[in-house]
Amino acid sequence: MHSSDHRSERDTGEDSVGVLVSRASQQLSQLVREEMRLAQAEMTDKGKRFGIGGGLFGAAGLVAFLGLQALVATTIALLALALPVWASALIVTGVLFVIAAVLALMGKKQVGQAAPPMPERTIDSVKADVAEIKERAHR
Repeated sequence: MHSSDHRSERDTGEDSVGVLVSRASQQLSQLVREEMRLAQAEMTDKGKRFGIGGGLFGAAGLVAFLGLQALVATTIALLALALPVWASALIVTGVLFVIAAVLALMGKKQVGQAAPPMPERTIDSVKADVAEIKERAHR
């Protein structure tokens, strides 16, 4: 009777635990593969958009640079109304060099504050953690 009871369970469509685990494993594996394909497609699309966006930012920077050049030319032309053209160009050139020098000094100061390029606070914190662990291990 016992063996016929077991056979009737299989006949009703119920599978053993091993078969169910195998199916679940296959389905999970298939799901992971499908999710990975979806993620790859999404990242490819985002990568294309990032590239296009980066190109547009580059173009915007170039146009802004050309605008600054036009502003410099306009300033020289404006000063040329009161001074000779060579004098107004020399004044604008001098002002631009002074601005460049100030920006370079500010940049040098910022780089100096960032040196050395190591996470010193994190290193100190890790050293303190290691010392604490060693101290507790000796107790």
